[in-house]
Amino acid sequence: MTVHTGRPATADGVLPHEWLYARLSLYLRRAPETIDPTVPFAEYGMDSVAALSLCGDLEDEFGLEVEPTLLWDHPTVESLVGHLSSVLPAAPAHARDRH
Repeated sequence: MTVHTGRPATADGVLPHEWLYARLSLYLRRAPETIDPTVPFAEYGMDSVAALSLCGDLEDEFGLEVEPTLLWDHPTVESLVGHLSSVLPAAPAHARDRH
């Protein structure tokens, strides 16, 4: 289970895809534009250490408490973003309009 702790997700309340792709790029050692949102993280070689590190990053950056199995429960960018979107506060209309 992922729980939002009440801190704002970001200044404008949205999950920035660029942030997620940048973190994945670091852990997977590949360019962000080469990460397909439908390909499982394991196919890119993500191991348990990298997965736990990304969980910690999500907790720190977005004020979440996540289970260590988060990336196994949501094994693709598409699945993970869908899940995070459901637990993070909705962005105000003016913030959504900028993206």
